[in-house]
Amino acid sequence: MKIGFIGLGNMGGPMAANLARAGHEVIGFDTASVVIDGVTPANSPTEAVEGAEVVITMLPNGKILRTVADEIVPAMKQGAVFLDCSTVDVDSARAVAEQALAAGLSALDAPVSGGVGGATDGTLTFMVGGDEAGFETAKPLFDIMGRKAVHCGPSGNGQAAKICNNMILGITMIGTCEAFALADKLGLDRQAMFDVVSTSSGSSWSMSTYCPAPGVGPTSPADNDYKPGFAADLMLKDLRLAMQAAEGADADTPLGAAAADLYRRFVEEEDGAGRDFSAMLPRFAGRGRA
Repeated sequence: MKIGFIGLGNMGGPMAANLARAGHEVIGFDTASVVIDGVTPANSPTEAVEGAEVVITMLPNGKILRTVADEIVPAMKQGAVFLDCSTVDVDSARAVAEQALAAGLSALDAPVSGGVGGATDGTLTFMVGGDEAGFETAKPLFDIMGRKAVHCGPSGNGQAAKICNNMILGITMIGTCEAFALADKLGLDRQAMFDVVSTSSGSSWSMSTYCPAPGVGPTSPADNDYKPGFAADLMLKDLRLAMQAAEGADADTPLGAAAADLYRRFVEEEDGAGRDFSAMLPRFAGRGRA
């Protein structure tokens, strides 16, 4: 396929490189001057999408997505697929989808899970909202960039799935870190804690796959001084999106709200900015009961 790719940052760059490596013609644009192996640089977003069968965007937020959509939708060819892989608010995802559909395009919102490592290795999970025909067109690309793509229903449902998933992730990571900090104070060895919980009813992905304790369980950012695989800043962004969606849907999410407030304090008032979201463990370990 001929693919336009807008947003070649830490996530978009490796995704575009994997598509080019698989033999697709990828024309890329980013506001920063980046060079991606196999990707032909464009001078503008409209140049990147000219004649493309699929246009992929990976952008920081809904406001920027809407601005880019205003620019590229009129330049895209009829029948092309607008595939947005950004994590944005549900309202922006649905507004851009309506705009694309009105212009004769297919529209998919397909936020990802898996972080920079998953983008590089081609092991991302895509949560996809939008029409079935667009999903089928994009499926071969999902298979290159990731290992799983789930069609979640109409436009906006991909974003809904992403923020619900990451609300669970933020809550369970905090619980895991709190439990390790409590185990420390009770004199329970961290390895023993892991061996019990990872095979018991308290197990979760935060414990068993992405353990926040250095030297315990599979290798994770905790073993690299908490350099981010998934930054606390991004977890805060996703939790804020979840709380925005909960308010709009009149949903009661007290644990989500508590997690959002803890990550806000961690990122904005403490030392969490630029660290992995699992660095909550040293935060709790160094504190007494409030």
